[in-house]
Amino acid sequence: MKKILIILLMFSFFSKLSAVNNGTAYNYEFNGINGDLIKLSQFKGKVIVVVNVASRCGYTPQYEALQSLWTKYENKNLIILGVPTNNFRQEPGTNKEIKDFCETNFGITFPMTEKIDVIGRNSHPFYKWAREDYGIGAIPKWNFHKIIVGKNGKVVKTFSSITNPSSKKFLNLIEDLI
Repeated sequence: MKKILIILLMFSFFSKLSAVNNGTAYNYEFNGINGDLIKLSQFKGKVIVVVNVASRCGYTPQYEALQSLWTKYENKNLIILGVPTNNFRQEPGTNKEIKDFCETNFGITFPMTEKIDVIGRNSHPFYKWAREDYGIGAIPKWNFHKIIVGKNGKVVKTFSSITNPSSKKFLNLIEDLI
């Protein structure tokens, strides 16, 4: 019985230790699609929706729902961050081409990063951190995977590509968090 108690205490200690050292999303920054620097620390106290995006994906129409979400909640502590990636071979364009496509076809005004890797050993440090903070559910399996970061800078929930940002379950979570 003592051995079991000691083992449980050890695991409890180590899990708390790793969570304390894991940091928050506010430790990360991205190069913006316009050449600016996007520091997540500038969004402290806000809910951040980080979405890996692509222009040649079956889920590309979700840009419209993301823009609607941004328009409705941008002044209510919500940030949408689009993260273009070609990891799934659906975003071959340059940063300028991506920006022009998003603005022309969907009127995108929310912040966008430059095109980066979101999976694999070359993935952006934010995505590596999100996996450590939340688990394998934070790893994008396809484009338009959504990572929701709460006001405390920690991952609250993730949504797969099939969940549209206009869905009731997505919107209910956002409204609860903001």
